[in-house]
Amino acid sequence: MLRALAAPVRIAIVLQLRESQRCVHELVDALGVPQPLVSQHLKILKAAGVVTGERSGREVLYRLADHHLAHIVVDAVAHASEESP
Repeated sequence: MLRALAAPVRIAIVLQLRESQRCVHELVDALGVPQPLVSQHLKILKAAGVVTGERSGREVLYRLADHHLAHIVVDAVAHASEESP
């Protein structure tokens, strides 16, 4: 699972999903990265069991599989920023 969080875009996705469930286009708008890149990272996160997706009409709403994971990511990001000069 930690390998799934090894990319900055995937960390950003987890932080976005911590707030609420989102569809791909909402993540694209929030992160400012291309849709294929967001979809690729969501596929990796889903395969690792980090996120789940539920179809809602034509869209898939993604959410964190476990909100404890979001706390771990937030703590890790905060710790990393404390160590940066």
